[in-house]
Amino acid sequence: MDDFIEVLQSCLLFDGIAPKDVRAMLGCLGGRVVAFDRDEVIFPEDSKAENVGIVLTGAAQVVRNDFFGNRTIQARVEPGELFAEAFACAEVARLPVSVEGVKPGKAMIIRLRRIIETCSSACDFHSRMVMNLLKAMAARNLQLNRKLEITSQRTTREKLLAYLTTQARQADSNTFTIPFDRQGLADYLCVERSALSAEIGKLRREGVLESDRSKFTLM
Repeated sequence: MDDFIEVLQSCLLFDGIAPKDVRAMLGCLGGRVVAFDRDEVIFPEDSKAENVGIVLTGAAQVVRNDFFGNRTIQARVEPGELFAEAFACAEVARLPVSVEGVKPGKAMIIRLRRIIETCSSACDFHSRMVMNLLKAMAARNLQLNRKLEITSQRTTREKLLAYLTTQARQADSNTFTIPFDRQGLADYLCVERSALSAEIGKLRREGVLESDRSKFTLM
């Protein structure tokens, strides 16, 4: 576990907690580390919503598939970020989404009850973790609201430009790299890949942007 202390400290769940205390907490929380490959399902849809995950290495994404087989990427999860926390806290019976690997890596899985309930040792960090969990859920809510603002745009062009503008602001630069390939970006924006590729080509010809795979420059 010592190999992951630094990345765990970057997680909102452990915000403000010293490394030595993180080590002590892990024993109480009983977290287990699982390895995953690209496209491997970490949490399957319809599984019990009782666990919280933290990406340690690699990357994952939260995916929803509708009745007709349409795939939507709800969020990308990088090292130090939580996943499935909202569903566990809401006590939904089954996960309405799946969590899948994007880059091979490892994740820590923790039972939600081990976080929010005081253990037999009466550890004093549980109240701090509950507050941190609330902050993490608020941050996720803001992230989903930003996605809603983007996907609620009327056209593929408007959705794409809204997303790229957001990425430029986060990078504080007009040149930036997004975390998706073309298919992933299409799934995130809820558009067809062919329409997205056509729109990127049109914007390049118009001199609005330059692109090289996942690297973009807004002109």
